[in-house]
Amino acid sequence: MYSLTHDYPAVLLAEREAPCLSLYQPTHRQHPDNAQDPLRFRNLVKQLAASLRKQYPARDIPALLRPFDALAEDRDFWNHAGDGLAVLGAPDFFRVYKLQRPVAELTVVADSFHAKPLMRIAQSADRYQILGLNRHAFKVFEGNRDALVELPPIGGMAQTADEWLGKDGDAREGAHRAYGQDGGGDVTRHGTDVKQDAEDRDTQQFFRAVDAAVLKHCSQPSGQPLILAALPQHHHLFRAVSTNRSLIAEAIDVDPDALSLDALRERAWQVMQPHYLQRLAGLVESFGAAAAKGRGTDGLRAIAEAAVGGRVETLLIEAERLFPGHIDPTSGAITTANLAHPDVDDVLDDLGEIVLRKSGEVIVVPAERMPTNTGVAAIYRY
Repeated sequence: MYSLTHDYPAVLLAEREAPCLSLYQPTHRQHPDNAQDPLRFRNLVKQLAASLRKQYPARDIPALLRPFDALAEDRDFWNHAGDGLAVLGAPDFFRVYKLQRPVAELTVVADSFHAKPLMRIAQSADRYQILGLNRHAFKVFEGNRDALVELPPIGGMAQTADEWLGKDGDAREGAHRAYGQDGGGDVTRHGTDVKQDAEDRDTQQFFRAVDAAVLKHCSQPSGQPLILAALPQHHHLFRAVSTNRSLIAEAIDVDPDALSLDALRERAWQVMQPHYLQRLAGLVESFGAAAAKGRGTDGLRAIAEAAVGGRVETLLIEAERLFPGHIDPTSGAITTANLAHPDVDDVLDDLGEIVLRKSGEVIVVPAERMPTNTGVAAIYRY
């Protein structure tokens, strides 16, 4: 299974040979609700086929749909679904993402992938990561207000202190005993104290290695806030060695293994909600100040032209807003389409992709938090 954290935006926004097929579907985790998911998926694949016949009649349509058909037959996949599904296909390209947030049912055949639902998940202001840590092992979780998932071992690396430090428990215990003796075998320090000192050194070394790995493989690629979840006695030592600027001051004072995934998510959202509201308020304030100085606007066509020119520094997009149509990536001209044709791409989706390709920031915002009623708001670089 592919990781959205690692693939977005570079992999998904890369230039692809058309046609690009995008399929989104809400799914279910439990039986009997998930029994209908494969049937709904097959119906959506039929919609893709119909769109392909209309837009690309000369292409080898069965070959393009073959990976989708194979997925429809994968019983194990459908027995372990998440809350949503994104499937993207193109010539020599196929990606499947199990999502932790429901998505609206949608199929799109276009010159590029319809990425806004993934953009919402990857770029929303409510995203965060959790580092679950104790003296012996660590885990990393990623989530939002609605869902939380444990990430695979980062970079294929070890997850326990023994693996990181290259020692097994017996060897470490022997070393601890040896440190308590002099050359003649007399005890020079109390054995418990020596063992504790050695364990503390090991813990500090382990925490430093964990911090470096999480910074490189999680915080730097995602830019998301990091919450430390650990017993209180481990917080000071980890923060003393950490260089991760994404690590926030607030923490969860419990070993995450003692909580269910949903209970951990609830504790994390209690920590994150004030940060989320503060960040949105800051974005709204920044937009107002920029607009007052002529460095921001809510006009869709003006933003499209500025985006193509690389002038958009920050773009706010309303989460559920849809404008069927297409943006010319060279001129910024907008071609609108009829709402009766859902297989046509979304102008806001194109706009977000253009801004990201030009190294701008895109934030998908709930409708009630948007500072405009046009569905977009942009802050310009100049």
